[in-house]
Amino acid sequence: MHKKIEYQGKVIEITGNPQIGLIMATWGFFIGFAAVSLYGPVAKNLKEILGLSGFLMGLLVAAPNLTGSLLRIPFAAWVDKVGGKIPLATLLILAVIGMGGLSTLLYLYYPNLEPWMYWLILFFGFLSGCGIATFSVGIAQTAYWFPESKQGSALGIYAGVGNLAPGLFGMILPFALKEIGLTWSYIAWFGFLLVGTVIYILLAKDAPYFQLVKAGVPHDKAVELAKQLGQELIPTGGLISSLKNSARHIQTWALVALYFVSFGGFLALTGWFIVFWVQSYDVELRKAGLLMAFGFSLLASVIRIFGGWLSDKIGGELVAIMAYILILIGAIVVVVAVNHNFILSLTGEILMGAGMGIANGAVFKLVPKYVPHATGGAAGWVGGLGAFGGFVVPPILGLFVQNYGVVGYSKGFTVYIALAVFAIIISAVLWKFYGKEINKPIED
Repeated sequence: MHKKIEYQGKVIEITGNPQIGLIMATWGFFIGFAAVSLYGPVAKNLKEILGLSGFLMGLLVAAPNLTGSLLRIPFAAWVDKVGGKIPLATLLILAVIGMGGLSTLLYLYYPNLEPWMYWLILFFGFLSGCGIATFSVGIAQTAYWFPESKQGSALGIYAGVGNLAPGLFGMILPFALKEIGLTWSYIAWFGFLLVGTVIYILLAKDAPYFQLVKAGVPHDKAVELAKQLGQELIPTGGLISSLKNSARHIQTWALVALYFVSFGGFLALTGWFIVFWVQSYDVELRKAGLLMAFGFSLLASVIRIFGGWLSDKIGGELVAIMAYILILIGAIVVVVAVNHNFILSLTGEILMGAGMGIANGAVFKLVPKYVPHATGGAAGWVGGLGAFGGFVVPPILGLFVQNYGVVGYSKGFTVYIALAVFAIIISAVLWKFYGKEINKPIED
């Protein structure tokens, strides 16, 4: 889109289009989201070198997910004020600083790390996790480019492709560790993130409304002109008002709970499954990375696209019910395996990956449906607090290991049984009250 609009004698050029908006939002999310796999592949090494307990190991694996979840709330709401480019670029720059610090520390001291350095490594994990927070920013940025009828498919593609990053990096990193060593693997990662951030800053475009506002067009006139250019979703206020408006809806909090289980659960297990395979079945690290990637992370990412598409057809509420049932069955299978049946454990992993991916697509189909007037704020609450599960769950799984030993890796999945049942109940309630209105926004 290169359209020129004249306003009060000034010519304003509107650049970009929905396709470019989707591609660049997805790219920014992809390069930042890889931080989910930051410490999973090296958790065993760091545990041995630093003498970590099961809880501290779980905390380290989860570290990027803390900032990656909580920062989604204000940054996604910020999109409603300034568009997605500035918030997303800011998060990527913070992630670059974190990866740069981690790479420097490893270059100077690895493998002679001292116990006190654990807290420094943890801090760099928090900073690197800022890239994970790009998810909700990109969700809102993409949503403002597309009409309501195409939200499920567009957001499914965005999240599905972007979600490939942890699986790909979790798969590639163990091979890189073998070939070029731990230090140079992270230096290469830092270089990729730095170059990718520059590409995003140069090519990303905001939806027409935000370009008009930045050009000095008043809100009401910008809304009118943006709608003429095909933009359907229009923000109704700034950061604080967007958060407040979306927080007033009970449906927002229902979606937070659902996303805590599916996406928070996905983040937790993307880092944890490598540790699970290495410790439970003595699988070699590179093979463990492949098992996590193909059996869980990549599967969940790709099938998320299907979840969004199917939600456009039959409704996100019904799709969510089916997806959480898959998660429940998968978790039960992993617990039943109790570290003695490899095929059974792998089957459970696959079922959980498929269920989480489909559920993720369904939940974010429902965000613009329930909160069309404050999509950025709602995406912040849902994406932020929902993703917080990625930080909360791994230390709990670590406690199971601490208390039960090796069998604790399987027993810990009882947590997911409880979470899945909880999510099924919430999804059923939403289906009963709103499920028949597949694409119709819910009014106040």
